[in-house]
Amino acid sequence: MPARTVAQQLVQAFKRHGVEVTFGQSLPSAFQLAATGAGLRQLAYRQENMGGAMADGYARVSGKVAVVTAQNGPAAALLVAPLSEALKASIAIVALVQEVARNTVDKNAFQEFDHARLFDACSKWVRRVDRADRIDDYVDMAFTIAATGRPGPVVLLVPADLLLDEAVDTPRRAAPGVFPLDRTSPDPVAVADAAARLAGAERPLVIAGGGVHVSGATAELARLQEDCHLPVATTVMGKGSVAESHPLSLGVVGYFMGSGARTKDLRALVTEADVILLIGTRTNQNGTDSWSLYPPGASYIHMDIDGTEVGRNYRSARMVCDARPGLAALREALLAAGLEKRAAARPAVEAAVSRGLASFHRLTGAVRGDDRSPVRPERLMADIDRRLTPASIVVADASYSSIWMANYLTARTPGARFIAPRGLAGLGWGLPMALGAKAARPAAPVICIAGDGGFAHSWAELETAVRLRLPVTVIVLNNGVLGYQKDAEDVKFGRHSDACYFSPVDHAAIARACGANGVRIERPEEFGTALDAALASEIPTLLDVITDAEARPPLTFFEGKFISPFAATE
Repeated sequence: MPARTVAQQLVQAFKRHGVEVTFGQSLPSAFQLAATGAGLRQLAYRQENMGGAMADGYARVSGKVAVVTAQNGPAAALLVAPLSEALKASIAIVALVQEVARNTVDKNAFQEFDHARLFDACSKWVRRVDRADRIDDYVDMAFTIAATGRPGPVVLLVPADLLLDEAVDTPRRAAPGVFPLDRTSPDPVAVADAAARLAGAERPLVIAGGGVHVSGATAELARLQEDCHLPVATTVMGKGSVAESHPLSLGVVGYFMGSGARTKDLRALVTEADVILLIGTRTNQNGTDSWSLYPPGASYIHMDIDGTEVGRNYRSARMVCDARPGLAALREALLAAGLEKRAAARPAVEAAVSRGLASFHRLTGAVRGDDRSPVRPERLMADIDRRLTPASIVVADASYSSIWMANYLTARTPGARFIAPRGLAGLGWGLPMALGAKAARPAAPVICIAGDGGFAHSWAELETAVRLRLPVTVIVLNNGVLGYQKDAEDVKFGRHSDACYFSPVDHAAIARACGANGVRIERPEEFGTALDAALASEIPTLLDVITDAEARPPLTFFEGKFISPFAATE
């Protein structure tokens, strides 16, 4: 063995970029052994398709480029789904993937695969490095590409035998280990035009997407909202970019604005808007209620780091820039343009928001306080909401869990974090994302909300949480049904497949078997006390709550198709 190997060189290059933890199992072994020796913490997952989701959660909360590692073959293949999520959601990850030895390429070596083709569609960039004297070059390229422009995942392929070669010193100083790397400012002409449109609008609206969080621009958006008297709605990924307790905050808008939604009676503020500022949003199907929510006659301004997203679905005035300098410049331009019209209109807008929220609370109050069993998810969300602090991080799995979170939990401060997989919205990613978030911010209370269908994908990571001392609180909504699939099939086809039903599972027992706290809850009055204990615990806790299989979030797609739980109030 040489005195200093390529594996050690690779570790030092990662450390130069600020990497403190890596998410990976044993392989590449030479790298992992070198990393541990150099002080990097290895956070080893159990299921190979969960490491990428852990890295995703870490990156979203820390703002650092996360690193996930994988062996060639099946472990690499199982990175495709989480890297696809990161690509769609604009999350910066560097995946270090081991390749077969250089002298065995194209000889059907064990677990050999064409990884370059495998990762081509789910990453921004894929490169194989075959020379020790190019290690630092390619590491710098990997981190730069992951963090610059629209952030996203990249893949660095390294042959196993190269890791044992002698290192070649190539001194470097570049360290682009945070994202976004470049704070690009908007065109002043575009800023002035946007300010004039918003200042003179009759019914302006701001819709903030996940790009506001990726940019770290929540403070700038909050100042724009308050100082320029602009109502703000968000997408699910944008939730928390402004305080939902602000009198000009609508909450989350999109495909779940049916009966029982926070924003149901605020729909007119969207559909009747004449000027809409879109910030860091893909204007995707769910966020726009299948492109039916945003008014066709409105004038649009789209601020985004990715110019290819601007105008994709709504013809817009272009503001291609990072959201932080873009929002700061727009606020200054609006103040200079004069805000008399916006200030005069503010009381009426605040009154409309207040009426809509009062209607929501009046309609849902009885269900949110319902003491019946099985437990209503709305009741659980009310108990969780009362315990949230400015530091709390809530991670919801895909499907119904993320909709309960978006509607019934309140972001009380700009920058509050409510995380859900919304790029590809894969089931099972809630728990590993929560573990990554906890690793990024150990002092923060982290709550994971998952349905029993989604949670079954990631049971094994309870052991990971215990072993790595990541005391997250996991709340399983256990109704024995793959709810979204069942209900959507009933609406579309009038019946549902057998795959929608599960056998009874005691998730609390699984948690206890892994060394975590596990509590089974069958009555709503038991939940609050159990949640308090979980949040105070120094070990992971799972609350297995038996919930009502007939409870459905307020999807507009479901309106009039099922018996409403609010019938007595409507």
